[in-house]
Amino acid sequence: MESRIKELLKEKGMTLQVLAEKTGMQQAGLSRALGPKGNPTYDTLCKIAGALGVGVADLFVKKDSVTAECPYCHRPLKVNVRLV
Repeated sequence: MESRIKELLKEKGMTLQVLAEKTGMQQAGLSRALGPKGNPTYDTLCKIAGALGVGVADLFVKKDSVTAECPYCHRPLKVNVRLV
């Protein structure tokens, strides 16, 4: 799964261990879910987004991008971005 989670962790000064604690998940399971062959559930993504203080879409959308890649089929997804 290609995501911005590692980038977001770095931006927020968090480690994977801290993220695991905040989500109530085991670090090893979280690491597997976020790895190249990972396939996290929507519930897991919601927990991660909540722990990072971002929306689920923010886990995939690059800062200057309006498209994201589907973590399952890798097709581009159109994302409506609303700037506040």
